[in-house]
Amino acid sequence: MTGGGALLLLRHGQSVSNAAEVFTGWSDAPLSELGLTQARGAAAILRILGVRPSCVHTSLLRRSITTARIVLDELDRAWVPVHRSWRLNERHYGALTGRDKQAVRAETGDAIFRAWRRSYAVAPPPMSAEAAATMYADERYARLSPEVLPLGESLADTWARMAPYWFDVLLPEVQAGGTPLVVGHGNSLRAFVMHLEGIGPAEVERLDIPTAVPMRYFLDAAGEPVPDPEGRYLDPTGAGERIRIGPPDAGVLPTGPRQPGRAL
Repeated sequence: MTGGGALLLLRHGQSVSNAAEVFTGWSDAPLSELGLTQARGAAAILRILGVRPSCVHTSLLRRSITTARIVLDELDRAWVPVHRSWRLNERHYGALTGRDKQAVRAETGDAIFRAWRRSYAVAPPPMSAEAAATMYADERYARLSPEVLPLGESLADTWARMAPYWFDVLLPEVQAGGTPLVVGHGNSLRAFVMHLEGIGPAEVERLDIPTAVPMRYFLDAAGEPVPDPEGRYLDPTGAGERIRIGPPDAGVLPTGPRQPGRAL
């Protein structure tokens, strides 16, 4: 199946912070050279399969924006509408932002490290007021109320921030027959997949989203995913390879066929 009436999800290509194994969150890391190549590879998958987005939605972070631009250029679809929202930003890692992941693990131990990184409900320590003032002095956040700007988020907080965009913007586009492409982040897309597939808090700790491997969901009139025997990834082999070479603590859910509305 190709054409309208589907939701496309794509994690940005590898960023320089991903490569350096530091907590990134709302910090604005660019793509690495590998990430640029991965973005072109994601476009090639979409082109080969005949999947074409009708519009694109990105976060306000350059790794998402750059990946989206490359994909549209490679598909010769730079003319489609592009929308950007802070609600699609990555999970805010609070005081962990910019810190080396393995150094944090050594300080806290595996249990706390994993809870901060992978759990549904546990948020990391909040960012300091001084660091937040510097981050939010950026012009891209100037029109936002201070009350909505996080100092740190759990995955549950991330979904609460994203949910209005899903229900008010993305879902109506799909229901109208469009094929929006959301170029997001590892945790923001974990939240999307958790919602779409009915994955529970325990299972989502094992869900990893690989960089630059497109996902597709066909939805029914009620916005529920239609069973797809080919699974969530348009390149399941590439997804499996990237997950296997990921961080050693990220025990993951399978990349193969899924049954929407059920935990994998």
